[in-house]
Amino acid sequence: MKKLLFIFLAALTWGANAQNMIAKSATDIAPLLIGEKIPNLTLKSSENTDVNISDLLKKKKSVLIFYRGGWCPYCNLHLQALAEAEKQILDLGYQIIAVSPDSAENLKITAEKDKVKYTLLSDSKADLIKAMGIAFEAPENYKSVISVYSNGINTSFLPVPSVFVVNSKNDILFEYISPDFKQRITSELLVSVLKNLK
Repeated sequence: MKKLLFIFLAALTWGANAQNMIAKSATDIAPLLIGEKIPNLTLKSSENTDVNISDLLKKKKSVLIFYRGGWCPYCNLHLQALAEAEKQILDLGYQIIAVSPDSAENLKITAEKDKVKYTLLSDSKADLIKAMGIAFEAPENYKSVISVYSNGINTSFLPVPSVFVVNSKNDILFEYISPDFKQRITSELLVSVLKNLK
């Protein structure tokens, strides 16, 4: 009986720690699953003020996006597509929140460049990105650019581009996670998912 209890506790501890580690590659991540809760952590707004993610999520259902940074052309295309679909998403009762390792100052540049009106948040220390289980060790050729865009705070990790649909109780209702950073969920498919979740 003691042995079984030990195995259960060890598995539970490993599972909790897996979410807080940085995976070796994008295919080695251990993301949170549908039905699990978004952790309660504090990020930075584009105005460099503290934002509690749970306070933001409890306002209304959310489309929570994780992107690599404003330097990534695939991320910029995805953010622009979401901006174009924002009215449809808002009309369905959702807010859009996008998180990256970029510094607060660089979020403003991204918002302007990609014509984004929705909320952009900075997670340069990877607190939420690691807790979501989507952080991985950045390839060497990305480390200098991510350092520049995070103002030197992040020098080693990237998030796997991900979309989580979350209710106002922080529960994950849907997720789209692609280790291939070139593959993103289309706005049309996302809107269709949101309609079906109603």
